[in-house]
Amino acid sequence: MKLLRVGTAGAERPALLDAEGTLRDLSGVVADIDGALLADDEALGRVRAAADAGDLPALDATGLRVGPPLARIGKIVCIGLNYHDHARETGAEPPAEPVVFMKAPDTVVGPNDTVLVPRRSLKTDWEVELAVVIGCTARYLGSAEEALAHVAGYAVAHDVSEREFQIERGGTWDKGKNCETFNPLGPWLVTADEVRDPQDLSLKLWVNGELKQDGTTAEQIFPVGEVVRYLSRFMTLYPGDVINTGTPAGVALGAPEPKPFLRAGDVVELEIEGLGRQRQEFKDA
Repeated sequence: MKLLRVGTAGAERPALLDAEGTLRDLSGVVADIDGALLADDEALGRVRAAADAGDLPALDATGLRVGPPLARIGKIVCIGLNYHDHARETGAEPPAEPVVFMKAPDTVVGPNDTVLVPRRSLKTDWEVELAVVIGCTARYLGSAEEALAHVAGYAVAHDVSEREFQIERGGTWDKGKNCETFNPLGPWLVTADEVRDPQDLSLKLWVNGELKQDGTTAEQIFPVGEVVRYLSRFMTLYPGDVINTGTPAGVALGAPEPKPFLRAGDVVELEIEGLGRQRQEFKDA
């Protein structure tokens, strides 16, 4: 299933994109799309049954805002330097273990919402990423196969980063990752049964129409199952938690000087095979 949330910010309602591409209203079946729903097999079964029966009302998508596909996110755990080609372009050694940092859930906005360039920013960068959404509580998992069974679905994430804040201002990466609007998510939460192999997905990103990133999740140093297994040894993952799994080569940080960091007025578009497409205009904060 392709689950999404539509409407004005803070007042989104649950919806479903059916096999014919028609937007369907889910508000008569479930209250919202969140961790509680993803952990409730009975509720998910009702959604599937309603979709299969063709009983869901159609929604007019004209002018309708698409919000983040997941409400009440518990935490966003991010994996840095997780693509061989991205490590090469930045001159970094591939890490021996996953590099882990956090993003606050309040950085999440809709897939087509405005993204704000922070005040005094000179190095705002783009990163298309595969987001993994947890569907049941994961702790001390024993294998990658077991870990994949805890995944509810996948989505497109844009891990926007400010590289000066991240790298040159001391401390950890968090200052460059948690600026407002720095995690567009969606358009859809695609349930795991629709993603045949999370290590065989193409990722692309364009800036002002120019292709910048053109990669594949096959380049991940630590595959999705291993990432979830690894994280479960250090923290408990709950339904509705999100994991951003890293970005392929092609970011501004890895480009020759002068590096083409983002400015107000730039338009970024990104997509992951089968998971949908995003478009954001950047404006000054």
